[in-house]
Formats: sequence, structure tokens, C-alpha cells
Amino acid sequence: MPRHESIPSEIEKLREDIRRHDYAYYVLNEPVLSDTQYDGLLRRLQEIESTHPDLITPDSPTQRVSGSPLASFEQLRHKVPMLSLDNSYSEEEIQQWLDRITKILDTKNIVFVLNPKIDGLSLSLHYKKGDLFQAATRGDGQIGENVTLNARTIRSI
Repeated sequence: MPRHESIPSEIEKLREDIRRHDYAYYVLNEPVLSDTQYDGLLRRLQEIESTHPDLITPDSPTQRVSGSPLASFEQLRHKVPMLSLDNSYSEEEIQQWLDRITKILDTKNIVFVLNPKIDGLSLSLHYKKGDLFQAATRGDGQIGENVTLNARTIRSI
């Protein structure tokens, strides 16, 4: 079978593999792959989708934040989508990322805060008059878990 006829099946296999690894990582807390191996799967999917944009689907792992809120926590909707970090290896990839963010947020007036990437939990913290009012995990980027009581036990928060 010619290479181009196998592209849709390769895309589907990559998507299934990534979803399976997302479940193992985010739900079971039992990662099967190293970050480098996982990034390799995601990067291959991104490469194929960039050359075949007609095959991109809204549920593709390249089009969403991995993870979903746990049922054991109250769910909170983020006021502004809490997007995930993307790995970028060139200026062109950084520009593509910025273009996607601009499109998702539907504005060009975006302020960024850049910090070194430290693996761990991402939180959205809201304060009222200097006091922590609400803390939520990223979840799926639209809805996260309410972890306010947990966050209040962290002195630096």
C-alpha cells in the first residue's frame, strides 16, 4: 500500500496510543512511557497533521489539553481557558503556538508571564483582597478540580 494511504491509519494509531498513555498518566497515575517517548508520539502526530491539516479532528490530542477533572473533587469552570504548555523546538513552532493561542482566546491582546518549566501540578489561583479565594487544577483546560482547601495548606500560596 502506498505511504499516503497509510497516513490515516497511522494517525488513528498515534491518537489511540496517546489517549491510552494519557489515561495511564493522568487517571491511574502510572505512566508507562518516559516524557521523551510520549513527546515523540505527540510530535509525530503533530508532524503528520501539519502536512495533512484535512485530517485534524477536534478530539485529536494535538487540539486539546490532556487530563480531565476527577469526580472526587468539585468541578470549577475556568474564567479563562487554562491552556497547556507545548514543546517548541524552533522559532517557527513558537510562532505557530502563538497563532493557536491567539485564535483560541480570540484576541491579540495577550500578556504572557514566562517562568522556567517545572514538572508538577498546575493551579489557577484567585485572590480577593490578598487572601486565597479559590484554587483549581488545570483539569481539561476548561474545567478543573476545586482544590482550595488543599492549596490553603501550602504556605507559599
